[in-house]
Amino acid sequence: MTDKIEEMKEAIVDGDEERAAEATREALDEGAEPQEAIKAASKVLGEVGDKYDSGEYFLFDLVASGDAMNEAREILEEAIFAEGGERESEGKVVIGTVEGDIHDIGKKILGSVLTARGFEVFDLGVEVPAAEFVEEINEIEPDAVGASALLTTTKEKQRELVEVLEEEGLRDDVLVMVGGAPCTEEWKDEIEADLYGENAFVAVSKLQETMGVEA
Repeated sequence: MTDKIEEMKEAIVDGDEERAAEATREALDEGAEPQEAIKAASKVLGEVGDKYDSGEYFLFDLVASGDAMNEAREILEEAIFAEGGERESEGKVVIGTVEGDIHDIGKKILGSVLTARGFEVFDLGVEVPAAEFVEEINEIEPDAVGASALLTTTKEKQRELVEVLEEEGLRDDVLVMVGGAPCTEEWKDEIEADLYGENAFVAVSKLQETMGVEA
């Protein structure tokens, strides 16, 4: 592995988008294999998660590292496609913040971690009604759907999503992940969702375990 790959990884940990992009391009120029570079970049997010759990990193740091990771990933994926290859996919995940809720930082971090771990992510944005989740699920047939709620007044929309999926005959076809400040493991059980994670890293690890995907 080239020194530039190590520099790319350090830039991701530091949340330095410009340096991550530059190091990634230089690594490719030196002959780095794009698929292996993506795997190396994805693993480093575990270090970022550890720093957050220990209190060394804050939410801003997670967002910055996620943005740096995305910069590197986009460059590496372009290189893969240019060679006529395809990005290895661990599965498809639809994510969105529920109807009535405009908060998206946690969702963005989840999307970054999912992407880094090899999942194809379809981000519907914020204030997403259950019907829109259903429409996307019908269209792309994902393995999981992640519904974020940051307000106690909007978390009921997560329950509504589970109920609508049941009504539409889709409940058995997709794993339902819930998260956000007012959510708990008990809430997940109450609304009969499948997965809850207190942060994006835990949520994705649980998804990988449930799907039998290597971490």
